Amino acid sequence: MTKSELIEAVMKSVKDDDLSKRLATDIIGSAFDAISKAIKKDKRFSFPDFGTFTVRNRKARKGRNPQTGEEIKIKASKSVGFKPSPKLKGSL
Repeated sequence: MTKSELIEAVMKSVKDDDLSKRLATDIIGSAFDAISKAIKKDKRFSFPDFGTFTVRNRKARKGRNPQTGEEIKIKASKSVGFKPSPKLKGSL
């Protein structure tokens, strides 16, 4: 699903016919901004019956350049992981 498809789905599911595409876009953008800020601040965001987003730390490691085969160092980094709720998993 793309961003525009998500916006269209939200517009169809809302019972208010006055919801404009621009307002739906702003609402969805604000929701994702709030989720991003929560992950940065608290290192996790949980939404019941959907799942939990958490910050995961990756250790530094050695890798290989696929073109030359040369060994390279990959720095430690942070990433966001997602663990689906049992309800979401069961519905798949």
